[in-house]
Amino acid sequence: MTAMARAENKSEAGGTAHLVAALAKALREQQGLTQPQLGDRLGYTAAAVSAMETCAQPASDQMLVKLEEEIGGGLGVFEKARRWMLLEKYPVRFRGFSELEAGAVTLCSYETLVVDGLFQTEDYARALIGGGYPPVSEQKREELVEARLARRAIFDRDPAPMIELILEETVLRRPFGSWEILRGQLRSLAEDARRDNVCVQVLPLERGLRGTYAGDRGGMHLVETEDHQHVVYLEVEDQGILISEPAEVSQLAHRYARIRAQALSPDDSLSLIEQLAGEKR
Repeated sequence: MTAMARAENKSEAGGTAHLVAALAKALREQQGLTQPQLGDRLGYTAAAVSAMETCAQPASDQMLVKLEEEIGGGLGVFEKARRWMLLEKYPVRFRGFSELEAGAVTLCSYETLVVDGLFQTEDYARALIGGGYPPVSEQKREELVEARLARRAIFDRDPAPMIELILEETVLRRPFGSWEILRGQLRSLAEDARRDNVCVQVLPLERGLRGTYAGDRGGMHLVETEDHQHVVYLEVEDQGILISEPAEVSQLAHRYARIRAQALSPDDSLSLIEQLAGEKR
């Protein structure tokens, strides 16, 4: 890790990272362990322990699990910190929505450029994040990939939310990294589409030839919260916007409903996804 990366990590580390660092150091010293000794027990180097304690490299999810096992003392502090550490790894613009997403009763999304982050495979997410602008360090890329994949826990939550996704057909044809990564993403998308609580639809490429096309304003995410409030999240050029004003939410919900009506049926959409997943390049 370069000195510049260490300095950047320290400046960007959130409150949870600093609290974890302070607790880990206090518990290590209370138990009479040196950094090399704790590193041996965790399966990390002394330098990695030092970096965690100074926030030069905040604890990964895997390190938090090991810290809980080795020095947690049954308190559950490091286990509880896992959720908040992952939250802090999201871009600031996304953090407010991520909390709403995790507790959503229903989640409806329309994407025009890439597969929705909730449905992305590890390889697809890594290629997408690694090829973006401005470029990020390898370490930051891996943190963002880890945080993105953690969102998939919502699929198996009990009670299960109802999840809808509408994708522009062009999304299914746009590769990142390699054609094989795209095919793997499409196979994964098809598997998710078969879940009982998930509906995936595709807005066909030629929809505009029919004279009506409701998707020209860009993507959106509609959330029904645990207390049955309705919120819309929009993201444009690194800016995240949460809309809760009822009249605006209603207008966007009606637009989403029109997009859904113009999309292929779930069965036809799944057939198209499966067909494209088997294309030879």
